[in-house]
Amino acid sequence: MAQRVVSIGSRSGLHARPAAVFVQAASQVPLPVMIAVDGKPPVAADSMLGVMTLGAGHGDRVTLTAEGPQAEVVLDELAALLSKELDA
Repeated sequence: MAQRVVSIGSRSGLHARPAAVFVQAASQVPLPVMIAVDGKPPVAADSMLGVMTLGAGHGDRVTLTAEGPQAEVVLDELAALLSKELDA
């Protein structure tokens, strides 16, 4: 199983617009991706409700996991997205 740990780059955290941008990207990848914040169970990265319930704020570290032949590439792309300011 591939894994990436990344800090949330958006000033508002993973809420509203940043969450929508991330969920849309996660829903377009060819394999299931999970996202978790320390102390909370992982949720499907393509679930807006699940991602919003994580309550990830600016600078919080989240863990992305995926399994499959393209997992490394997919996680690199999603981690890069999360590290950016998505509120602009």
